[in-house]
Amino acid sequence: MALFKKRTVGKPGEWYYCLVHKKVEEGPDCPAKDRFGPYATREEANHAMETAQERNLEWETDPKWHDKNKAPDDDA
Repeated sequence: MALFKKRTVGKPGEWYYCLVHKKVEEGPDCPAKDRFGPYATREEANHAMETAQERNLEWETDPKWHDKNKAPDDDA
């Protein structure tokens, strides 16, 4: 018996942004590795890339995400 069932059909009202097709989809039509979501509305899913870009910028500039002991020239 499987612990987790693979869901092949999405629920109505679940919205995703497909990174491969670059479009909003209702329900998880594409594999999880290729999508952002779920979002509550189509509009939220439509702005998924903008939301991700904003969050990345916040994380990159958040001092809590950077080691204090790391030298400025270190990239590793």
